[in-house]
Amino acid sequence: MSVPLSILDLAHIGEGESVKDSFDASVALAQHAEDWGYRRIWYAEHHNMRSIASSATSVLIGHVASNTSRIRLGSGGVMLPNHAPLSIAEQFGTLATLHPGRIDLGLGRAPGSDQQTMRAMRRDPSSADRFPQDVQELQGYLSDNSLVPGVVATPGQGTNVPLYILGSSLFGAQLAAALGLPFAFASHFAPDALEEAVAIYRRDFRPSAQLDAPHVIVGVNVIAADSEASAQEQFLATKRSRVSLLLGRGRSFTDEEADMLLDAPQGRQIMQMVKYSAVGTPATVKDYLDRFARHADADELIVASGVVDRASWLRSFELLADVSELTPA
Repeated sequence: MSVPLSILDLAHIGEGESVKDSFDASVALAQHAEDWGYRRIWYAEHHNMRSIASSATSVLIGHVASNTSRIRLGSGGVMLPNHAPLSIAEQFGTLATLHPGRIDLGLGRAPGSDQQTMRAMRRDPSSADRFPQDVQELQGYLSDNSLVPGVVATPGQGTNVPLYILGSSLFGAQLAAALGLPFAFASHFAPDALEEAVAIYRRDFRPSAQLDAPHVIVGVNVIAADSEASAQEQFLATKRSRVSLLLGRGRSFTDEEADMLLDAPQGRQIMQMVKYSAVGTPATVKDYLDRFARHADADELIVASGVVDRASWLRSFELLADVSELTPA
């Protein structure tokens, strides 16, 4: 592989699984991934989604970190407007103290939820407007230069947990460039502005204490299988699952209903979301990812897999690691 590979683990709760099953699967993936040679695994903050178990992101990171030894772990991301920067500094300062040199803090400004859930979280609707200032406040707490007189993060101060700006628009690219931070683009589900956002980030990047040159991480969906037919079958199951998740409003569709919706106008958004997907045998997937990394001007790829079957999900990451000749840390 021409660039390093990382994993975005959505902590999916499969059909018939419990939340504990999801956590056990995340631990198993991380244990294998550090032996296979992946650079990092990130977990995303979501709320009020019955099929995603990573809502308490820092707690899950701590659990996985305690059951692994080398691989970097982090948030992809923490939705900062949902939290006080001091609280996040303390959480990730704790993680970095317990697991030095292994913790990343990716930050987004989306709610990670719907409007009703935002109210349940006591989130201020205007909090996203303060995102740039909150990022800088958080950065101050994690360094030795708190921007709030008389307030320090304990734990947190002096840990210098590396920050990453996540985004799916030009705003995140501009902010990451201005602050001199790495930029991760969510093209695994929001591909439209990928090329322009990366170009703006690279053009406007200003070196910082954390980073002296631009670093771009780009999301892409991956389904690798031992045969093309198996990979395509898993890809169809993944798209059907997304129909239920995004359009079901609490109910699951039959395969026939899901296929009808995929062919209808409602399904166009889902098909667009998976625009960047490497699906097929390991060689086919590797070829796609090499071309995609060049297309996206990426320094690193973070791969997500929506494979429904657990064994096939784990096998997909293994096959990708094998064909990419990753080297364990």
